[in-house]
Amino acid sequence: MAAPQNPYDAVLHAARDVAKLGCALDAEMLGTALLGSVYSVASTDRAQAVRTFVGEFLAATTRRRTASATTIRAVFAALVPDATGAAEVKRGAQTPAWAGQLARVRPTGCYAYGDVYGDQTSYLVTFAYEDTEDGGPEHAVVALVDHNIGITKDVFVGGPAERILGQVREMCATDELTWFREEDPARLRAEVDRHLEITDDLTDLPQDGSFATDRALATARLALLPKSAVPPLPEPPELSGPDRERLLRDFLASPEATRFTLDKVAADDELASLHFCLSLILDHAASLPDPDPLRWSPAVAGLFLLDWVHRRAVLDMDDAAMLPRVTRAWSAYAMRKKGLPDAATEQTDTVVEEMIPEFARLYATGEKRSPATAAVAQLISEGVDPNDPEAIDAWIETNRNRLSDDT
Repeated sequence: MAAPQNPYDAVLHAARDVAKLGCALDAEMLGTALLGSVYSVASTDRAQAVRTFVGEFLAATTRRRTASATTIRAVFAALVPDATGAAEVKRGAQTPAWAGQLARVRPTGCYAYGDVYGDQTSYLVTFAYEDTEDGGPEHAVVALVDHNIGITKDVFVGGPAERILGQVREMCATDELTWFREEDPARLRAEVDRHLEITDDLTDLPQDGSFATDRALATARLALLPKSAVPPLPEPPELSGPDRERLLRDFLASPEATRFTLDKVAADDELASLHFCLSLILDHAASLPDPDPLRWSPAVAGLFLLDWVHRRAVLDMDDAAMLPRVTRAWSAYAMRKKGLPDAATEQTDTVVEEMIPEFARLYATGEKRSPATAAVAQLISEGVDPNDPEAIDAWIETNRNRLSDDT
């Protein structure tokens, strides 16, 4: 067979056996996988790229009368009903009987589950076809929202729904660091949609999981849920200056600060480092999509100690010695304030302690410093106050030849 001449012929070739499939769900799974290729290669606004492609595909194949062509047209129209021309697509005489069940589903249950730290929430919705013989078995859509990076990190469509739901219930029942609940359908849709919009515009998509391949079918299913009946979960506001001061005073008076002897810090240099390290913890929290400094976890601690602080802050030796100690104390404090189980506190402290050698290595090598941070570190190492414009100007003038050589 000759090679396809354009993307539409390539899709028709890939879908050449679609009419031979046994049910609507199998066809929709094939269709969403094909559209996943379009989604993944788009450079911007991937959702619009898929709508545009489907509209152009329907226009380009309007005269195709084979069973496979008419069937995949119906599948794409069901998956992307807001694409241009989707509403005009009709079942052809050669489409299989199950084509009448495409997208003819109803939600049968909505749930949410996640970790007690608040790092991730998974939303699970089960769906059933009107006709299970032609449509296919009851199935589930699972969407994973990552609150540390603020995106819908993965979506998955699979079945049977009863098995998937049972596995989730069992996992959460036997793990005290997870939770499970029934979820309001409108709130579920709002949370997934809000984070999905951010994912759609990422330069690089999440690599693990089935995000691209299952996205079209997952979003088509979730679009069947009610919209805007319930507002999304509120985000905690950023701390004002007075709120920061109150929080820091409460921490320094806490048993956690005492346990790590932070209440004994008296020397001026150590006291300055203590307050600097605490300001870094609060500044890091403010940089996250969920800017709550008390939402702490092993993952948040890793982002802070092994990445953010090296890119954004210049530490002297006193700061570097103080920061792991402050981080361990803050971890225990935040867990207690959030009412998390002892197992969460113990796990986080163990993970933070294990991170300390890598933190020290990154501090010593400076390999994660941003150019701006590296420049400030260079000034400090040469005795220049980075907050003194005249001192910086004098340093630049003195080192003008060296700077020219570097560039």
